[in-house]
Amino acid sequence: MQMLYNSDSYAVVMFDMTADASIGGSADSPSRGGYEIVDKFARKEIFIDGALAQSFKEGVEALIETEPSEEEIDEYLARFTSLMHQPVVLH
Repeated sequence: MQMLYNSDSYAVVMFDMTADASIGGSADSPSRGGYEIVDKFARKEIFIDGALAQSFKEGVEALIETEPSEEEIDEYLARFTSLMHQPVVLH
């Protein structure tokens, strides 16, 4: 787990889960993972993986090349808010 981005509005955490041969995977199995995006104001989050995570990663990489401001990054992350249905719960 690695915190990639944290602003007043959003947080993005990357999860990189490698296959474990001891629980049914093989040593050469591809790694899996995804991104958790949290909208702090709406108090909702989403975990994305697979094709959507790959698309998210490519979009972020393209955005980073332009040396974006915090507002531009937040604007990009706002594209995912309509997918957020899971409330953020603290224990």
